[in-house]
Formats: sequence, structure tokens, C-alpha cells
Amino acid sequence: MTIPATVPDLEEVTGLSAAPLEPWEVVVWNDPVNLMSYVVRVFRTYFGYSLDRATTLMLAVHHDGHAIVATGPRETMEVHAQAMHDYGLWATVRKSSS
Repeated sequence: MTIPATVPDLEEVTGLSAAPLEPWEVVVWNDPVNLMSYVVRVFRTYFGYSLDRATTLMLAVHHDGHAIVATGPRETMEVHAQAMHDYGLWATVRKSSS
């Protein structure tokens, strides 16, 4: 078996580098269904947030219509958004603006 002529020399491949990780966000949106106490419980149970942090996020959802509840790699944020859906909350994933 012969090596095809299209295989690059190892010397030619040294300039490769990984793309930088860009942060993504999980946004939880207000809905007319879930009680505020339930949303606090979800944030505490799933994310492990303190009562104060979970309450602050819930109030942002309630008053502002949404809150960023987590930031990180896209795949992880997609898992978190799906978990919020599983709890009955409306959540989306978006690229971080910062």
C-alpha cells in the first residue's frame, strides 16, 4: 500500500490552533403558568443557586420578562436549556453579547 500524494508534510500542519471558546447564555423567559416560588425552587435545585441568587433571577424574569441564568460553552448551555424545558420553564440559548 502506498501513501497518497495528497497527504501534507507534517511540517505544513504546524500552524493549526483551536478556535476560542465563545460564551453562550441560557435565557429563561417569563410565562403566565409557573409560580414564582416554583421558579426559585428550579433555580436552586438544578443550578444549586442560593435562595438570594435564585430569588434575584426569578424577580428579573418576572419584572424584566427574562433573565440570563447561566453562561458557558454552547453544548453545556443547550443541556441547561433542555433541563429548564423539562422543568416546564421557557428557555432559549443565545451567543453572549459580552
